[in-house]
Amino acid sequence: MGKILDDVLEANKSYSESFGDKANLPLPPGCGFAILTCMDARLDPAKYAGLAEGDAHVIRNAGGRASDDAIRSLVISHKLLGTGEWFVIHHTDCGMETFTDEIMRGLLANSLETATIDEKGWHDTGAGPGSAEGDFIDWLTIEDNAKSVVADVQRIRCHPLVPKSIPIYGYIYDVKSGRLIEVPEAMEAGRAS
Repeated sequence: MGKILDDVLEANKSYSESFGDKANLPLPPGCGFAILTCMDARLDPAKYAGLAEGDAHVIRNAGGRASDDAIRSLVISHKLLGTGEWFVIHHTDCGMETFTDEIMRGLLANSLETATIDEKGWHDTGAGPGSAEGDFIDWLTIEDNAKSVVADVQRIRCHPLVPKSIPIYGYIYDVKSGRLIEVPEAMEAGRAS
């Protein structure tokens, strides 16, 4: 086994030894809300939103975007598990701002190995083969953080499976201060009716 696998299994062993009452947590989230946010390792929704296990649903993807799958999860969160408020939280210094669909598609066409970035942009350092399958994916990159929060809140709000009674809040998490910054246009777009 590799070191990362060993470390994860050791941490899980320690965690499970003190699991205690967590075995009795109910399936629905105790605080009745869901967060859609980025997968960035610098974001810890439990800490920035004051959550404990069992409190809220946290849906994560690259950029915290309102993809079809994210909306699927939010709909399940409400319909089957009773969440009544949702947060869309993007963040500053997001990697999704560093490339476009075209850049990603070009990198994947050349190689499937990890790319590198420098002051001139992204570069492939691995050998091929790559794949053109990246051409068929909308990578949901971010050009303007606040505008992407607004677009995602609007997409969720207008989705035919999302009840108008659910408020959808739009924020940007500042990775330098840990603060949530309200996006007023997103808050307006996500207002419940």
